[in-house]
Amino acid sequence: MKNFLFSLLGLVAATQSFAQSDRWQQHVKYEMNVDFDTKTHRYTGTQKLQYTNNSPDTLNKVFYHLYLNAFQPGSQMDVRSRTIADPDSRVMDRIYKLSPDEIGYEKVKSLKHKGKAVSYQVAGTILEVTLNEPILPKTTTTFDMEFEAQVPIQIRRTGRFNKEGIDYSMAQWYPKMSEYDYEGWHAVPYIAREFYGVWGDFDVKITMDAAYTIAATGYLQNPDEIGHGYSKKNVTHKAGDRLTWHFVAPQVPDFVWAADPDYVHDVVKVDDNLDMHFFYQNDTTNYWKEMEPYAVRCFKIMNERFGRYPYKQYSVIQGGDGGMEYPMATLILGRGSLRALVSVTVHESIHSWFQNVLGTNESKYPWMDEGFTTYASSEVSAQLFPSRNDTHYGSFVSYQRLVESGLEEPMTTQSDHYNTNRAYSTAAYSKGSVFLHQLSYIIGQSTFDRGMKRYFNEWKFKHPNPNDLKRIMEKESGLELDWYWEDWVGTTRTIDYGIREVLPNGNKTNVVLDRLGKMPMPLDVVVSYTDGTQENFYIPWK
Repeated sequence: MKNFLFSLLGLVAATQSFAQSDRWQQHVKYEMNVDFDTKTHRYTGTQKLQYTNNSPDTLNKVFYHLYLNAFQPGSQMDVRSRTIADPDSRVMDRIYKLSPDEIGYEKVKSLKHKGKAVSYQVAGTILEVTLNEPILPKTTTTFDMEFEAQVPIQIRRTGRFNKEGIDYSMAQWYPKMSEYDYEGWHAVPYIAREFYGVWGDFDVKITMDAAYTIAATGYLQNPDEIGHGYSKKNVTHKAGDRLTWHFVAPQVPDFVWAADPDYVHDVVKVDDNLDMHFFYQNDTTNYWKEMEPYAVRCFKIMNERFGRYPYKQYSVIQGGDGGMEYPMATLILGRGSLRALVSVTVHESIHSWFQNVLGTNESKYPWMDEGFTTYASSEVSAQLFPSRNDTHYGSFVSYQRLVESGLEEPMTTQSDHYNTNRAYSTAAYSKGSVFLHQLSYIIGQSTFDRGMKRYFNEWKFKHPNPNDLKRIMEKESGLELDWYWEDWVGTTRTIDYGIREVLPNGNKTNVVLDRLGKMPMPLDVVVSYTDGTQENFYIPWK
C-alpha cells in the first residue's frame, strides 16, 4: 500500500506539472577551462556549474553524464553493438578491440557542492552524486569539478582522426548534468543514440596548439587574438604557440567543438542577424563552396516556414562519422557528391528547430526530432531541387517495407530498447515523417503549416511532448485528434483499404469499400466514368 501511495502521489505531481501552460525548466550555467594535449589526446579541465532548481521538488541527488566512458570494451554500447541482430556498421566490434591508449574516458578528480566535497559513484556513463545538503525548490547552487579525459579513436560521433582525416570531433566531451523535468531525473546511459539536455549558458575556454583551428558552439569572444578566419585582422602565430579560445553560448542544451590544423574557414551571411560558418579541409574531392548557398537558402526557408532560428550564428563543420546535430553547429562528413553534401547539411541544420531549440526528449520521442526533421528536410529539398516530385516518397516506401518485414515496433518504444536498429531508424525517421505528412492531409495543409509554426513559437526552449503538439493541432484545426495519435504512435496498426464488391443497382453502381487494416483514415475516392468524366468523394474515417 505504501508503494502504491507513493506512486499515486508521484502521478498527481506529474499531472499538475503537465497541466501547466508554461512548464518549469531547470537551468545550468557552465564555466569550463580546458587544457588540451594533442600529443597524448588527453585534456584536463575545471568546471564551475551553477544549477538552478526551478522545480517544486527538493533534490537530494544529482546525476551527470560521462559519455566518453561508452568507448571502452565491455560498455553497454559495446555489448549492444556486438549482440544486436543488425549492428551499426560504424561500431560493430570496434569498441571491444580498443587498446588502453585508444579508449575514451572521463574521470572526475574532485567534486564539491557549495564548496564542500560530496560522495559520488560512477556506473558506466553515469555519475551519481549524493548531496550533503539538498537543493531546495526555486534555489540556485554551485558545483565545482576537476576532471580529466581521453579522446577515443573515432567510432561514433565523437573522437580523434575520423575517416576523412579530421583530427578532433569533440562531441559529448565534458561531464554534463542530466535533465530533471516533470517526470523526474533522466540519467539515461549512453548506449547507442539520442540525447536530452538542460537549457543553459556556456562559457568555455579551450587551450591548445595554435596550429589548430577550432569550430564550436557559441560566439568566439577573442577573435583578434585568435585569427583563424574569425578576425578581419591579419593574425599570425609562431610554431609551438598555444592559444586560449574563449566561446560563449547562451540558452543551449549542449556544447560541441572540433579542431583540425587544415580547416578552411568561410563565413557567409544569411541576413543581418545570422552568419553561417563553414569549416572544412579544402581538396579536389569536396563541394563545400558550391554547398554554401544551398545551406543559406535552407535557413531562409526554415525561418519563413517553421519559425525564426533564435541565434546569430550557425556552423557547418567537417568531422564526426556521418551527420550529427548540436546546438548552433553540426558535424558532417565532407566528401561525396554535391547533392549528398547538401542533403546532410540540410537535414542536420534543420535539427536546430526540432531538437536544439524545441528540445524534445529524444530518448522517449525520437520521432519528434528525427521524423519531423526528415519531413522538413524533404520539404526544403523540394524547393532547393524543384525538379524532384517525390517529396515524401522515400519515407513512405521505407515505412511500408518495415511493416512488410514484420520487424515494426510501436513508436512509443524507448530509443535504445528497439529490438533492431532498422526498427528504430525507420520508426524515428520514416514513420515520424509520414506522421506529419498524413497529419497535413487530415487537417489541411494551410492549417498544418500554421500549427507547426505555432508549435515552434509556443514550445521552444520548453521540451514539448507528443500531447503538446496534439493540443496545438487540435486548437488550430478544431478537430479531435486522439484517434490519430493513439493508433499511429502507440500501435503498429496499418492503414489499408480495398474494394469489397461492385454491385449493379438499376442505372447506378454500388461500390462497397472495406477497411482491411485496423487503423482508420479519411478517404478521398476518385470515380472515373465511361464518358471520361471523374467525380471526387470525401469519406470521413470509419
